Amino acid sequence: MTKNTEIKLFGLLGKNISYSFSRGYFKDKFKQLGLDNFKYLNFDLKEIKDFKEVLDNNPNIKGLNITIPYKEEIFPFLDKIDATAKKIGAVNTIKFTKRGNLKGFNTDAFGFENSLLPLLKSNHKKALILGTGGASKAIAFVLKKNNIKFKFVSRNPTKKKEISYLDINRELLLETHLIINCTPLGTSPNVELCPELPYQYLSKNHLLYDLIYNPEVTTFLSKGKEKGATIKNGLEMLQLQAEESWRIWNS
Repeated sequence: MTKNTEIKLFGLLGKNISYSFSRGYFKDKFKQLGLDNFKYLNFDLKEIKDFKEVLDNNPNIKGLNITIPYKEEIFPFLDKIDATAKKIGAVNTIKFTKRGNLKGFNTDAFGFENSLLPLLKSNHKKALILGTGGASKAIAFVLKKNNIKFKFVSRNPTKKKEISYLDINRELLLETHLIINCTPLGTSPNVELCPELPYQYLSKNHLLYDLIYNPEVTTFLSKGKEKGATIKNGLEMLQLQAEESWRIWNS
């Protein structure tokens, strides 16, 4: 039981986030630790400019998590950005310093790397990252760090490292054994959806990783499992990144 009665506020900043993992996770954590004066709220914003209002109305905020679609849009509101977050180009954690500064961090990379590494085998030398949003940047950062070559897959490819879903054929999948879904396709309640891939060319050599955790086995993962592929959802990544956020807020 904490003696200090001042409410210490933490929260999640995003859009349409009623499904949020973070709120339940931290609510349980505060309860377990007996932190009765700690609260975790969802700040569901229509636009990032509404963030100023959140700050004005909640002077006791100590830390925030950031989710879709504001991981990149948050940058102009920050006083400092951690070197890793700067390299990645996306922020998903904000620490409110004692001086009142807002410092941005990225814990997605930490969560992804530590949940992926135990699954990697010698043939996982090339990867496809499905989607090009804020989360995909952290994924790319981790792959680069671990010497895994990758291509982004986009519905409208515009950059050098981007290809279209139509470019994914048997030949490409025979030599690319790691596929990471960073799109929201397949998230509950639209569980029947999945990225458009030639799933018939998957094999036991493939590792399919889905950042989605609800449902536990998405259609994307299920189609991979049918072909003998190793599958992993995003729950452990979320747990690890949440713990890393907690460490940052308390450091």
